[in-house]
Amino acid sequence: MDHASTAIAYDGLAERWVDGRFNSANGIGQHERALGFVQGGGWALNVGCGCSTRFNALMRGAGLQIEGIDISARMVALARAADPGVPVMQADVCEWLPGRSYRFISAWDSLWHVRLAQQRAVMGKLMAALEPGGVLIFSAGGLDAEDEHVDATMGPPLYYSTLGIAGLLDVVKEASCVCRHLEFDQHPEQHLYVIVQRPG
Repeated sequence: MDHASTAIAYDGLAERWVDGRFNSANGIGQHERALGFVQGGGWALNVGCGCSTRFNALMRGAGLQIEGIDISARMVALARAADPGVPVMQADVCEWLPGRSYRFISAWDSLWHVRLAQQRAVMGKLMAALEPGGVLIFSAGGLDAEDEHVDATMGPPLYYSTLGIAGLLDVVKEASCVCRHLEFDQHPEQHLYVIVQRPG
């Protein structure tokens, strides 16, 4: 599966996040923890932002200006309609290049759709885009080793990959960043989230 297939799949799934089926509390506590490491205002980036704007109030409350990127045209349209003050661009994070540095980056339940061969480069790019003291929160498959598979639980087949815990921590180290928090937050599901900070 290529990234175009992911975009098409999420075009068809987008309404799930706005019709009451989605748990709007998903990821809120984790983002509150991550934002606790942020000092001062600046820009925030939401990678794979989707159409749910549930993190926007948290980021604004931390004094951050927000922008988002998502590969799905439908997700982008719904996000713009839900919070017109936030610029959202349709883009593939693998090809996208940051135009600024960020105080905070969220990549919640999105990077796992990046092909395994591109995972390290994409994660390294995001960490390189952090300002000194900047914070990245991301979720990943919490496996011991790298893996990739296709899953159709949500309906259309979707590609997933992970570098595995050791591989994720290697990327953090290679980017000269520090792991501030790592947790299996939906145990026994293998849903892992990590908070990373660039030393200030």
